[in-house]
Formats: sequence, C-alpha cells, structure tokens
Amino acid sequence: MAAVKPVEVAALIRETRQLLQLSQVKFAEKLGVSFGSVNRWENGRTRPIPLALKQIETLLHNMGEEGEELLVKYFKNQG
Repeated sequence: MAAVKPVEVAALIRETRQLLQLSQVKFAEKLGVSFGSVNRWENGRTRPIPLALKQIETLLHNMGEEGEELLVKYFKNQG
C-alpha cells in the first residue's frame, strides 16, 4: 500500500464516504471506528491509522470500476 500524503487524507475520506453514499456515522460504523474519528479525519485534525487507510483502500477495490478513480488518485504512484 502506498502512503497517502497527509494533505490528501481529508479529501480521500470525504470522497470515499460520498462515493459510498454514507453519512459520517454510517461510514464510521463500516470501518469500526467512532463518528468523531471520521469527523476529525475529514476536517484534517487527525489522520487515520494505517489499518483504517488499508480498510478504505479495500473498500475502493471492492467497488470495482466505481472506486478505481479514487484508488488511482490517492493510492497509486505515491510514496
């Protein structure tokens, strides 16, 4: 897994959540974290732990073609 740049984490979280059409509460439940965690990630106050980023990457992979744009944008050719 390539590292997501810190400045891009908030956008990644927001765009993934919106693509899945989930509220912050439902997205948090899907990842097994608190609403507050997702809220802080989206607002750029904190960063998800690597495991949470891996879960997000897996969610995007599982979406197939629909998630490909975000995978390329945030996880490919970085590091």
